[in-house]
Amino acid sequence: MASVEECRAALAKLVAQFDEVGEEDRAKHVVERTVSCRVPDLEVIFYGRLHHDGLDPFTQDPPAAPADVKLTIGSDDLVALVDGELDLARALLGGRVKIDASFGDLLRLRRLL
Repeated sequence: MASVEECRAALAKLVAQFDEVGEEDRAKHVVERTVSCRVPDLEVIFYGRLHHDGLDPFTQDPPAAPADVKLTIGSDDLVALVDGELDLARALLGGRVKIDASFGDLLRLRRLL
């Protein structure tokens, strides 16, 4: 099981990877959304915000309103996903990752990841 710090580092790496997405792609596919990442085996939830300028660093401070996009993933799977060792589509189909979001948000995220 990965630690909270390893998950925090993986999310920081995800933020950096998202910064590499071209401005044109972000302009086409990004709508401002709040994001939560629940890691049940560690009993922790990280929160972030997606917007046209990028993805804000994740914190453990909950936003005022519920997140628009809710991700649930185990700690080891989170690290593996960000490191490119776990395919998101396979993880979703296998039940290792759950995403609670509108259909439109899912399509947008798919284009960005």
